Amino acid sequence: MTPLDSRARRVAVYCGSSDGNHPIFLAEAGALGAAIAASGLEMVYGGACVGLMRAVADAALAGGARVTGVLPQLLAGREIAHTGLTALEMVPTMHERKARMAELADAFVALPGGYGTLDEMLEAVTWAQLGLHDKPCILINTAGYWDGLLAFLDSTVAAGFLNAKNRKLLRVVATAAQAIDLVVVRP
Repeated sequence: MTPLDSRARRVAVYCGSSDGNHPIFLAEAGALGAAIAASGLEMVYGGACVGLMRAVADAALAGGARVTGVLPQLLAGREIAHTGLTALEMVPTMHERKARMAELADAFVALPGGYGTLDEMLEAVTWAQLGLHDKPCILINTAGYWDGLLAFLDSTVAAGFLNAKNRKLLRVVATAAQAIDLVVVRP
């Protein structure tokens, strides 16, 4: 896979619905939103106004980016919908949320998060492995947050359950700026 061209594209962002326990997580979410906006990209994400999800969306909006949220109806009643987005799409299920985000996105970027973040990113990588798309899948390893996952994935290669070529489908960077550099070709 190569970086996308410099035309405006949408980046799907997966991340936690909580702040995490270290300020660097919120800071990196804000940096990603700002970098998306500064690069002329659009953002699609889960549509919530909590945690890292709020931080990345607010930073992208503050920088002038178009931000689309995709929120499952089961979460709408919990008053977590971000009301300041460019667009908010309601979908019936979590499965439809993932499918809609994948449809809208030209690249997938994950910040720290829990089960949901991991599920969304690994599904995107699995779809790439199956040849369903050739969009970049990028993991931002803020402060080594994903080190345990990366060691596990390396062990799946060593054990013969994951092809080394497919292991490379999940690109890993340390910062939001590096992630955006993989998404956009700089003139």
